[in-house]
Amino acid sequence: MAATTHTVTNQPPPLVGYDVFAADHALTEAVERHVPLELLDEVRGELSKLGTSAGSAQAQEWGFLANENPPKLRTHDRYGHRIDHVDFHPAWHRLLGHAVTNGLTDAWGRPSGHVRRAAGFLVWTQTEAGHGCPLSMTHAAVPALRVDPQLAAAWEPKLTSQIYEGEELRPAAEKSGVLFGMGMTEKQGGSDVRANTTTAAPLEADGEYLLTGHKWFCSAPMSDAFLVLAQAPGGLTCFLVPRVLEDGTRNVFRIQRLKDKLGNRSNASSEVEFDGTWARRVGEEGRGVRTIIEMVAATRLDCVIGSAALMRQAVAQAVHHAAYRSAFGGVLIDKPLMRNVLADLALESEAATTLGMRLAAAYDADTEQERAFLRLAVPAAKYWVTKRCTPTTAEALECLGGNGYVEESGMPRLLRESPLNSIWEGSGNVQALDVLRALQREPQALNAFLEEVGTARGADHRLDAAIKDLLAELADLEGIEARARRLVERMALVLQGSLLVRWAPPAVADAFCASRLGGDWGTAFGTLPHSLDLAAVVERARAVV
Repeated sequence: MAATTHTVTNQPPPLVGYDVFAADHALTEAVERHVPLELLDEVRGELSKLGTSAGSAQAQEWGFLANENPPKLRTHDRYGHRIDHVDFHPAWHRLLGHAVTNGLTDAWGRPSGHVRRAAGFLVWTQTEAGHGCPLSMTHAAVPALRVDPQLAAAWEPKLTSQIYEGEELRPAAEKSGVLFGMGMTEKQGGSDVRANTTTAAPLEADGEYLLTGHKWFCSAPMSDAFLVLAQAPGGLTCFLVPRVLEDGTRNVFRIQRLKDKLGNRSNASSEVEFDGTWARRVGEEGRGVRTIIEMVAATRLDCVIGSAALMRQAVAQAVHHAAYRSAFGGVLIDKPLMRNVLADLALESEAATTLGMRLAAAYDADTEQERAFLRLAVPAAKYWVTKRCTPTTAEALECLGGNGYVEESGMPRLLRESPLNSIWEGSGNVQALDVLRALQREPQALNAFLEEVGTARGADHRLDAAIKDLLAELADLEGIEARARRLVERMALVLQGSLLVRWAPPAVADAFCASRLGGDWGTAFGTLPHSLDLAAVVERARAVV
């Protein structure tokens, strides 16, 4: 009787056993666009290998296990000795190790390094997002350390290494690869890091200090070293804090507790205390923000890429479900209203991916023009793409109906993760104000931004009109701070529209410009003009197994 009553029908097969990279048209085309022809076969091969791993049942299982078994803090051993150790499930180490060995901390020293790393980060993050935090900070520590050639020479080869050493803490000189964390935020200051109260007392040896204070958020506390901000005699300064000193003794790094977070459960975020903690100065005293800002910029780009990854996985799951699920006399993907929803979600995902990869390509180019472009484009993209992640993921979950609300689908984990990147490395207001600062202080940044969007002028009348409106907004300084979010949103949309008009298929560019720039759109997903070629947009977003 049980077998008869529990016959399973009209359920889609799991989206598993496929190449996550090759199935993503927006991403594969971005790689082809931004990687030189002589490197293309090599890069496509490495990304396809990673994509096949990301789409495997094994990697998906690792993601579930890492989140079902979050890290645990052991402050003391059985005898009462302070050890400040974080235990992770083996699945976490497998995810992180696979990422490191596939070059996801190695962008700075190889050709097209940022594009190939960003593409890999977008692919592998779809297995599980929490372990992306130490990957991002390890990658981003490189430009901050380069202000001190001696530190860079000692640490950079280990930061960019493709060898994962696991969680064993020992002197960095004995390790082939290391991980970095970061600690800026304090209880009383939040994003206002100049309000930090952690103090740095100089020692006799040049560049050496002892730190005393706390960090309210310190990510990835199992890392080998951290970049932190503290108040030195000359003002707010950046410091390198190793977990283990050169003689093998533990540095004073007291993990008070791990944060109990909404999402990002597999990753350990902590509160830490410094009490006579040895540190090495990075850069000059009083220039801590300027020193660490390059690290922040790189991690902000990872916020864009990470959000694009979450959106891509959510949309892929929604389209896959609709392609197999039947209701009301037909397959969901063929229903006009569901097709409208899926196409709208697909537009959001493709625009995010295309923008994120364009920013990565600008890092690779490393020209004065591209650096100026990044000064505005990174905070604008970080503001908008991360803001769009949560509504996109929530709507994609709804496409699965009640099945999407169940943990086994994986969609709730994506939804819980979705707000993180909007908060991390400066929330929405911080990004908007950063754009205003760049507009006021760096006219070359605005020129580079306008040159970028102007490349597509004349190709779509709605884009042309949006650029004109944006110029009018930029010229109006009245109430500029209160209007900052609206202005930055418009900048991001115009930039996305410009990129899609130049590089996306006509159906995608037309739908984006009609809705996001032309105003023919509602306030919820699934409100695109019915006359558009929505079937082509949806089919392009489908991950075929």
